[in-house]
Amino acid sequence: MKSTLIKDTTQSERIELIRSWIPEDEVMDGCDIDLWEMYDDYIKGKREIAEINASFNPEYCMDE
Repeated sequence: MKSTLIKDTTQSERIELIRSWIPEDEVMDGCDIDLWEMYDDYIKGKREIAEINASFNPEYCMDE
């Protein structure tokens, strides 16, 4: 598997990686997570995937 570190990838490769994570079907319907927005710093070469994932704090809503 090729490294996904910023130093080992081009911006185009980072975009393709994020694109590969977006499901083709409607699995994420109703989900407020925008992967393009979430990983924008990675695409731009500012923060690594691990840093973004470590800072991710989803809010869960449960129907009562």
